[in-house]
Amino acid sequence: MLAWTIYISFAGAAGMFLLPRESLRAPRVLALIAALAGLLVAVGGALRHSAVGGVVTLIKLPWIPTLGADYFLAADGISLTLVLLTGLVATAGVLFSWNIELRPREFFAFYLALIGGVYGVFLSFDLLLLLVFYEIAIVPKYFLIAIWGSTNREYAAMKLALYSFVGSALVIAGLVAAYVVSGAETFNLLELAKFEYPREFQLWAFPLVFVGFGILAGLWPFHSWAPTGHVAAPTGASMLLAGVVMKLGAYGCLRVAMTLFPEGLAAWRDVIGVLAVIAIVYGALVALVQRDFKFVVGFSSVSHMGFVLLGLATVTTLGLSGAVLQMFSHGILAGLLFGVVGRMIYDREHTRDLEQLESRQLSRMLPFAAVTFVLAGFASMGLPGFSGFIAELYVLIGAWQTFPKLAVIAGVGIVIGVAYTLRAIQKAFYSGNELPSPARLPAEHGDSAISLPEKVGACLLIACTVGVGLYPRVLLDWIVPSFNSPLFDGLRKGAGL
Repeated sequence: MLAWTIYISFAGAAGMFLLPRESLRAPRVLALIAALAGLLVAVGGALRHSAVGGVVTLIKLPWIPTLGADYFLAADGISLTLVLLTGLVATAGVLFSWNIELRPREFFAFYLALIGGVYGVFLSFDLLLLLVFYEIAIVPKYFLIAIWGSTNREYAAMKLALYSFVGSALVIAGLVAAYVVSGAETFNLLELAKFEYPREFQLWAFPLVFVGFGILAGLWPFHSWAPTGHVAAPTGASMLLAGVVMKLGAYGCLRVAMTLFPEGLAAWRDVIGVLAVIAIVYGALVALVQRDFKFVVGFSSVSHMGFVLLGLATVTTLGLSGAVLQMFSHGILAGLLFGVVGRMIYDREHTRDLEQLESRQLSRMLPFAAVTFVLAGFASMGLPGFSGFIAELYVLIGAWQTFPKLAVIAGVGIVIGVAYTLRAIQKAFYSGNELPSPARLPAEHGDSAISLPEKVGACLLIACTVGVGLYPRVLLDWIVPSFNSPLFDGLRKGAGL
């Protein structure tokens, strides 16, 4: 059932070109139907497979027999969590892109193709198939930014594409080497994970594959594409970029690099932990001094993805579970923050400069946007009752068990995160005591009013972060048992999980 998330997304992308070229509404409706159908299939599939702790095969057919490659789709609790995240962010992204008027058919075709590639990565258990979907997800990002983006869009699109393809090249080199060394003549992840690669091989193959995927996850110092890409991307694309595309990198680090090369992980995890903490503190400090509102959210994404990588480096059940939960939480919150800043504020005020927004009293002009950003900001800060709290708590407890000093430094990053979030809230929404002029009073119609699609998209994401924050078991009951499956036997043995 979950495999249909891929097929529906690609069918929606292809169907865009059957619509009338002059129509603005039809592409939006088709995109919403495809995204919502993918979400419903994801929910149905997740409920169906939620009682299974191991890997459940969805479909397995011969694909390239001479290479031992199969069309092999499967899922475990980690896949279920990220597939559900993709459906939620994709649906909200369409709602926040309801105002697209420039070539909407092409925009939503690229949008749905990207979503189809993301679903494919999260469900592929043949590594060659995973790489194909991974590349499919990369290509549409370039066009979404280069054609529909804003600030330095051509530069940002090219930078993102080059970083992504360099990372892909590293991953391909590492996986080809693993394929040859194993002698198994298969790209089946379940089979390759059983092979004990020589330690000398793992010491160089692990960093090659981990860094290759880590580039897309915002691994410091290869993170600089992320804020630039986030700022230049149109709202829906930036929601996808921060919400799910960065998770592809972190997922690859866990699913491929750490699973195949556990002894390499054991040798390099201190380095990964240090780089993750640098990302946490560096991203927070840079966000603290930004004037561009979107750059604040962009660098905060680098900081929060640092918690994902720190959780992976702990190689404890708590830390790894927290990393996956943080992927979900950050995906929801980053999508919501970019939706508020890009669509609700920038498209109406035509500026993202916090110094200029400071005098516009947006809490009175756009009260829904103000409340939404405050809730998303509090969730991002890690307040109890929101998904970010339990995710970061799990990561920090896991880090304390493995890297006590790094856990303390990561805690400092959280404090800085509180500072930049409160600064952004105050400057953008609650500065100044003067009443707005009559010309600036909130309108009940036109561009000044928050539209119904925006409200529905925002409420969907807010409900998710609150729901998971109040009842995290809804995801943890999928995630935690996954690390006890035979797929992670090598990780438990080689890295001490």
